[in-house]
Amino acid sequence: MSDAALSAKPERSWFAENKASIIRHGVINIFMLIILAPLAWVLMMSIKSRPDAMRGDFWPRKFDFGTYAYVFEKIDTLPVNLWNSIYVTGLTTLFTSIFAILAGYALVHMRPKGGGIIVAALLVSLYFPTRVVSIISVYEIQSYLGLINKTWGLILPYITLNLAISILIMRSVFQLVPHEVVEAAKVDGAGPVRTLWEIVLPMARNGLVVIFIVNFVTAWGEFLLCSTLTNDQTARTMPVVLAGAQGGLGQWSWPNLAAVYMIVVTPGIIAFTFAQKLFFKGLMEGVVKG
Repeated sequence: MSDAALSAKPERSWFAENKASIIRHGVINIFMLIILAPLAWVLMMSIKSRPDAMRGDFWPRKFDFGTYAYVFEKIDTLPVNLWNSIYVTGLTTLFTSIFAILAGYALVHMRPKGGGIIVAALLVSLYFPTRVVSIISVYEIQSYLGLINKTWGLILPYITLNLAISILIMRSVFQLVPHEVVEAAKVDGAGPVRTLWEIVLPMARNGLVVIFIVNFVTAWGEFLLCSTLTNDQTARTMPVVLAGAQGGLGQWSWPNLAAVYMIVVTPGIIAFTFAQKLFFKGLMEGVVKG
């Protein structure tokens, strides 16, 4: 046998060369289907006729898009409730993000006295179920301030829900910005606000997307505080309306409930779809390091 024949390596199949990648993507696809299957089922349910909904088939025999029109007609406050969710979620996300940016920047690049104690207190606060243990105190404070049954009054308690985790996320992100860059800006005459706005924030944009998404999802889907602090239907947000919708949508109302559910979750899905790359990049850069 020639030396060339002895030295020749057996050819490996395409599957053998890509086995690890195939297995990895297969596992990812399985988990993706587990997550998306219930959402797809609800979407199909929302455009089914009532007979199709009773049969239990996934694909409807007859598409009925009038379900959404019926929902808006039956729940006459739905446009107001949808606007309440957009209004409260938008302002909550904006103010929580601003506070988290300022606090995170101060903890990392201004180094206040007692910063370690502040960080420890923020970490400890994450282990307490705020909505449960503080609901009575929150109600009493809101009542004292005259904010019961006022939609804009929900913004204050909503800000507190994710403020601690948002500050910790921004602290981790700002730790990626070298102190030398900040010190160089100070030498050039830039103040703290200008340094933060023109130098640090552009370098931390992925972290901003993380706290935007976290705050958006929490505020948009919040139920307990809204149901406790509001009594009037016109002052409530979409999650509370969804919870109380079954009694007002008629018998065998599964397609109607599915339509309301799709109205509730669609904005969050759209927001996350457009921001997912920056979201996961921000998690990898900031949160993992922190």
